[in-house]
Amino acid sequence: MSLVTTHVLDTAAGRPATGIAVRFETAEGKPIADGRTDDDGRVRDLGPDTLEPGAYRLIFGTGAYLGPDAFFPEVALTFRISDGTAHHHVPLLLSPFAYSTYRGS
Repeated sequence: MSLVTTHVLDTAAGRPATGIAVRFETAEGKPIADGRTDDDGRVRDLGPDTLEPGAYRLIFGTGAYLGPDAFFPEVALTFRISDGTAHHHVPLLLSPFAYSTYRGS
């Protein structure tokens, strides 16, 4: 399993958000991996099984999913990995005018 995984839920529609492009990179912008949410709203394989401790970023291309008038055409979440061998699940809860996140399990 990839060290970092994500899950996008459309809280307005009450279902997983499918087809959202997700980019995983270092905080400095160096690409690590990319993917697209599946029918369950998940990206299960985002790069390596281990990473150096440090800051990383997930960038969600929400504009195509939310439509041309999307208030948030992109959501960038920066987070810190302290243990480069522990699994990190970073969900995104999305609606047309708000989003939230947390460290999942």
